[in-house]
Amino acid sequence: MPKQILMTPGPTPVAESTLMQMALPVPHHRHPGFKKILHEIREGLKYLFQTEQEVIILASSGTGAMEGSVVNVLKKTDRVLVVQAGKFGERWSEICKAHGLAYDEIALPWGKAVSPAEVKARLDRKNYRAVLMQATETSTGAVHPVQEVAAITRSRDTLLFVDGITGVGVFPLPFDEWGLDVLLTGSQKALMLPPGLAFACLSQRAWEATKQSDLPKYYFDFAKEKKNLEKDQTAYTPAITLLVGLQEVLARVRSQGLPSLFAETHRLAEATRASVKALGLELYAAEAPSDAVTAVKVPAGLDGEALVKTMRDTFGVTIAGGQDQVKGKIFRIAHMGCITVFDVIAALSALEMTLSSMGYRFTMGAGTGKATELLGLALAGKSK
Repeated sequence: MPKQILMTPGPTPVAESTLMQMALPVPHHRHPGFKKILHEIREGLKYLFQTEQEVIILASSGTGAMEGSVVNVLKKTDRVLVVQAGKFGERWSEICKAHGLAYDEIALPWGKAVSPAEVKARLDRKNYRAVLMQATETSTGAVHPVQEVAAITRSRDTLLFVDGITGVGVFPLPFDEWGLDVLLTGSQKALMLPPGLAFACLSQRAWEATKQSDLPKYYFDFAKEKKNLEKDQTAYTPAITLLVGLQEVLARVRSQGLPSLFAETHRLAEATRASVKALGLELYAAEAPSDAVTAVKVPAGLDGEALVKTMRDTFGVTIAGGQDQVKGKIFRIAHMGCITVFDVIAALSALEMTLSSMGYRFTMGAGTGKATELLGLALAGKSK
């Protein structure tokens, strides 16, 4: 079996140093020593989210933070506007439907980003309590204009919920500066951890809204969690091992600095995009490609599911296929978190060999050559 390289948009690879930390004996979560760990995590999360607000920590997937934010901030009589442009935009709608919340959608073709002008026009026509959107629509590789939408919502009595699950730690989403109201992420993306942790940051006006919320909640009670976090505790038994790993990750992020982290991820994304274009392939979200994951159209006549399977089983590189309406039509290569230059080169090399074996015609080495050129120049410039 070939060496395995994980290039999916979640889970992402976990660094060996983090794995070693998580392999240590599990501490008790009410021990004074663990309070110190939690205090460091709280400060590290504020740095990551670029906020003075408390960041709520949940033992769940990112979907738990999505649902938790809805039931904590909104009330039964609220109507919200959902940006629906992919699988995870659909999830916002499904959560609202599950809790009986009235919602309308800005329904976009998959692969497209929302227009701030369309958001403004919809808010001008009807009073919505909140806009719910993604930073990156992970299923399509499209990035939405969060900053521009935030400029619209913060000037009126409309809250902005942003699913930043493949955004936080990937590109700038400065919570306080942009005036976001809810920002979420999960552990298995840019935070380079196994799945199992989710995070939610609320603005002051979102916290005020929690006082009027009448939707049912028990485990996902953000006010209860905030009260405990301020004492360096959690309301319930946390995912202790993951938090130990998170402490190590956040310290590393702070040491590197967010500007450097964002620039590094952008270089990998740019090289990946240039590489697939050099192979004659088309980006799926060509107008608004995300730095988290590159979605690529499968060439006509090829089986997209077979392409993903061959890369995994023959060459040891696991990428993601398409979901729902784009299943078998696109493939997705991630470049966030603990993914290196050589991981990207290896993945692109495996892609070339797979395409060749499937009969796709191109100049072998064109993609890896372009990526190597761009990444080599970037590294040379960085070392000067």
